[in-house]
Amino acid sequence: MLDQKTIDIIKSTVPVLKTHGVEITTTFYKNMFEKNPEVKSLFNMDKQASGEQPKALAMSILAAAQNIDNLSAIMPVVNKIGTIHCNSNVKPEHYPVVGEHLLGAIKEVLGDAATDEIIDAWAKTYEVLAQVFIGVEKDIYSSRD
Repeated sequence: MLDQKTIDIIKSTVPVLKTHGVEITTTFYKNMFEKNPEVKSLFNMDKQASGEQPKALAMSILAAAQNIDNLSAIMPVVNKIGTIHCNSNVKPEHYPVVGEHLLGAIKEVLGDAATDEIIDAWAKTYEVLAQVFIGVEKDIYSSRD
């Protein structure tokens, strides 16, 4: 799990996520699709075009930040998203690509406000969250066999 300092840093980013979350996720998707077009097929491009997907991701990231010290609170949403991921054939090897571009988008959008300490805290947090999703998705895939 995460240390208290990391949790405190993540919680301190909640106001910024409320203000810039959709801008971060829109930048994230744009950059990821440009640099890793092979993952584009994992996403609903109609929801990308409508802005629904970036908004949904921004809300999920905000919920994770708000509940980083109590991840059980977001597990119903994680399970729902995990099912969507499995239906789209998301695999564990996709998570590093997503993490790289998400951290890059945070830095790009927030500029100097995204200090090394904040980026490091989000990198640790992303790793924890990715492992939660990978575990949930492993169970879903196993139940389908």
